[in-house]
Amino acid sequence: MNFKQIDTYLLAKKGATFDYPFDATTRVYRVMNKMFALLWNEESLTINLKCNPLYALELRSIYPYIKSGYHMNKKHWNTITIDKDINDELLKELIDHSYELIISKLTKKQKKELILK
Repeated sequence: MNFKQIDTYLLAKKGATFDYPFDATTRVYRVMNKMFALLWNEESLTINLKCNPLYALELRSIYPYIKSGYHMNKKHWNTITIDKDINDELLKELIDHSYELIISKLTKKQKKELILK
C-alpha cells in the first residue's frame, strides 16, 4: 500500500480525523480525539499503530519490519515499515486492531456519540 491508500483506509474508519500536532510531516489519526495511528512518509513510509501488548510481542518476533513503537509506549505501540514485504491484508488487520482498541476504551457517552456521527 502507498501513502494515499493507507490514508484513505484510515480515514474510512468511523469518526476518524487527522492533524499534525508534532511537526509538519507526522500525520496523527484520531477517533474521538484519541490517537490510533501515526503515519509519516519521509525516508520510508512508516506507521505507528496501537497493539495489544502480547500480540505486539508476537508480531515483532515474526515480522522483521515490525518494531517497538518509535517515540511511543513500546509496550502498546508498534512501528511498521511499509515495504514490499508487508502484506496489505496484514496491514489492514493491524490498522483495524489499533482502531478497535481505542474504540473499546471509549466511555459509553463517547461510543454513543461516535455511532451518531
